Amino acid sequence: MQFGISTHLYHDQRLSRDHLAEIASYGFDSVEVFATRSHFDYHDPTSIGRLAEWLKETGLRLHGIHAPITDRLTPPDQWGDVISNAVSDTAKRQNAVREADTALNIARKIAATVFVVHLGTPKAQGGENNRTAAFRSIEEICRLAAPIGIRVAVEVIPNELSDAQALVRLLEQDLEAPHAGICLDFGHAFIMGDVPDTVEAVAEHLITTHVHDNNRKKDDHLVPFDGKIDWDAALMSMQKIGFEGTYLMELRNTSEPRAVLDQARRARERFEKLLAY
Repeated sequence: MQFGISTHLYHDQRLSRDHLAEIASYGFDSVEVFATRSHFDYHDPTSIGRLAEWLKETGLRLHGIHAPITDRLTPPDQWGDVISNAVSDTAKRQNAVREADTALNIARKIAATVFVVHLGTPKAQGGENNRTAAFRSIEEICRLAAPIGIRVAVEVIPNELSDAQALVRLLEQDLEAPHAGICLDFGHAFIMGDVPDTVEAVAEHLITTHVHDNNRKKDDHLVPFDGKIDWDAALMSMQKIGFEGTYLMELRNTSEPRAVLDQARRARERFEKLLAY
């Protein structure tokens, strides 16, 4: 098993080499880069080149790229203009696909395993979640990703397009994209229902994870064991389905990054013990 950290931890800052070095110093072996231009300018080839250098220097593997969901983030966690691939407005939908394609330029230069995509926006965020528009977009994104060799992972998020059953139907009945799969977001699954049931539902299509905790009231992105998820049951379910991929912690900076990473390291050690049985 492998453990990684999302640069979501530094989402309100410009990503730097120091951030990656900090992640590596706590024993994590991979990262997922959040493609928000105020955080990492995926439009800029020079920035992508620097990222490749930083990864090599810090010994980290680029596990994933999170497709754009907003054009900017301002402290502490304020979204700018939403980038949604599930709106019926053709120009806005096409813009979302173009931004995803531009973010894939990272994978065109640096080997990565998964490209994580939201279908639409979470209910709490508001906005339109049009099923036809979302399907058209994910078809196009999968077609763009295929020549690169990166797998598209549609994420479990709290909306009617993206619960476990809806994503499984999409992959099994509608979408002709054999390399696509599901990103199981534990925090989102907990808000929406029962985590072990979600694990079982997505088992055949599970290719990556987002690991974080909450108190079932809002999407807190807490370090595991700081919320109310029953991690014993959740990880037993992951063992049962034979998951051997990356546990990617997508955490919020609730204090300061080093403190969060220290908590994450201890959570990782608890995961390792639970998964060893």
